[in-house]
Amino acid sequence: MLNLRKVAVTGGLSCGKSSVCRSFEKLGAYVVNADDIVHVLLTPETNLGQNVIRLIGKDIIVNNQIDRSKISQKVFNQPSLLNSLEHILHPAVQEEIKKQYEIANQQKKGTLFVAEIPLLYEAGMEDFYDAVITVTADPQLTLSRFQEFTGKGKEEYTKRMQRQLPLDDKVKRADYVIYNNGTLKDLENETKKLMNILTHKI
Repeated sequence: MLNLRKVAVTGGLSCGKSSVCRSFEKLGAYVVNADDIVHVLLTPETNLGQNVIRLIGKDIIVNNQIDRSKISQKVFNQPSLLNSLEHILHPAVQEEIKKQYEIANQQKKGTLFVAEIPLLYEAGMEDFYDAVITVTADPQLTLSRFQEFTGKGKEEYTKRMQRQLPLDDKVKRADYVIYNNGTLKDLENETKKLMNILTHKI
């Protein structure tokens, strides 16, 4: 019996990674999201949560929950602290994704296993996957999307982009690239084409 193919979706800020993954899900893929995994795992009761609290400080706990916005505020201008945090988070996320893949593979959930991982290359997770898709878009377009979705300005956008591998590098290293400069329908059509390729390419 063939194993479920593993595909990672990555890309730049506000390029449309989540939209691509929603399209894959509609087409029958089993989709997991690295940010959602962090949200589930990052509680005061878990080992991961305790490690983060020890690193960042107890004041990130609000109403018995870890406040991710407080973590962001603390690490945003402290590269060494951010680096330490990522060394804690990334292995935990990768381990959970592998667990979810094993379950999906054994139970044959979906026709494709898709993981949305914004920092795929930065975290060194790419080797686990059979294929990597990078979603990209024109910088001016991603900036306007970022401002619209977050309400934050260009300075915040630039700082976040500087923390990531340059988008051109992600494009060069990917197996497939989706250019998201058009409409949502265009994006869905591109995703459908890739779905057909990935589910038939053994």
